[in-house]
Amino acid sequence: MARPEDDIIDDKPMPLLDHLIELRTRLIWSAVAFVGCFIAAYFVSDHIYYFLAEPLAAVLREQGNPDPHLIYTQLYEAFFTKIKVAFFGGAFIAFPVVATQIWLFVAPGLYRSEKRALLPFLVATPVLFFLGAALAYYFVFPFAWRFFASFQSNTGGGGVPIELLPKVGEYLDLVMKLIFAFGITFQLPVALTLLAKVGIVNSAMLKKYRRYAIVGMFVIAAILAPPDVITQIGLAVPLIALYEISIISAKWVEPKPVEV
Repeated sequence: MARPEDDIIDDKPMPLLDHLIELRTRLIWSAVAFVGCFIAAYFVSDHIYYFLAEPLAAVLREQGNPDPHLIYTQLYEAFFTKIKVAFFGGAFIAFPVVATQIWLFVAPGLYRSEKRALLPFLVATPVLFFLGAALAYYFVFPFAWRFFASFQSNTGGGGVPIELLPKVGEYLDLVMKLIFAFGITFQLPVALTLLAKVGIVNSAMLKKYRRYAIVGMFVIAAILAPPDVITQIGLAVPLIALYEISIISAKWVEPKPVEV
């Protein structure tokens, strides 16, 4: 199909070496942005740590622990945990800059119509990521931590109390893993809609394989989430809802059959 005259590529031919130089420039800017954000996040890592630990602290306070705290059992564990927290915060802060550098590298090779078509997806990607992270933090964590903490006992077996003493490294590893897992899996509508846009899948195909997709959602949840039903369902159910949304959005963007 012929393109309109104003639908052009805002770029000029470049030799391979110039493309590699351009790629190196974008990678350098991305690396500088990440390192800068990492350093900034390191100096406020205590605040980030408090934010990530608050869901567990709130649950422990509910269960009668007036002074909830996390422990570490190796000399270097607290230091490397602070590095992980700074890495986590730096990645979040630097994401818009890195995404912009990727766009600046790719955009010159796209037609204007393709840029307009991709713009909604560029906006939806960070929004969906933060929605997934917010769902994990504000909904899944309180229910999951409350479930795990309920196994504490003042009497225990044979009069020996059972008390929850979470390690700071293990807890933050779990929290950051779940936040990233929820954020990434919430990109499902973006991925499926893009595939529908280029004609690889369509809404009819997504409807046909819905039952297999639902099973796949629970398998993904079982792999990414801890081995408890609450967290797995908390990830699988939103994924199923996002799959249904993907069917609708795929219907909107999929190429329409050409009438003869």
